[in-house]
Amino acid sequence: MELWITLGLMVVLIFFLVGIYNKLVAYRNEYKNAFAQIDVQLTRRYDLIPNLVETAKGYMKHESETLEAVIKARNAAASASHNAATHPGEKSSMKELAAAETLLSGSLGKFFALSESYPDLKANETMINLMDELTSSENKISFARQSFNDSVMRYNTLREQFPSNMVANFFAFTAAELLEIEDPQARKPVKISFS
Repeated sequence: MELWITLGLMVVLIFFLVGIYNKLVAYRNEYKNAFAQIDVQLTRRYDLIPNLVETAKGYMKHESETLEAVIKARNAAASASHNAATHPGEKSSMKELAAAETLLSGSLGKFFALSESYPDLKANETMINLMDELTSSENKISFARQSFNDSVMRYNTLREQFPSNMVANFFAFTAAELLEIEDPQARKPVKISFS
């Protein structure tokens, strides 16, 4: 009788551990899929940028340095995105992507600021459409990044909780890294003027 009870408890324990393992796998796949959604939107944005620069070239002849900086930052971000797509959640690839995206956002910000000086460019139909598509892509990227970070948080929480942490450590489920893109503008204090 004791043998059957011991055997029954072992079977229940094995099923419990298998359940934890399967949940860890499911959460890891969830955050990888969430990153794939970011990658789709980033690729869309990276494809729009050369068209944007090409459209602006005719108007911004004296701003070639800025246009080249945008393309260079776009290429670096695309490369970092490709690396991150092969290793989603890995700390080094997420940090590299975040840094590249911060650089790209900065160079695009400078580009948009300069484009304000060219009224004909701002009125160009192609430029307006590209800007609308780029804005749409930025919004989709933000939503996809939030979904990815939520998935990473669920996965990391599960792998740190007891008893799943023992299963996670035994099967080498490593912590996943959030994708946090540094936005220098978000850190600046808001200026309020009552004049």
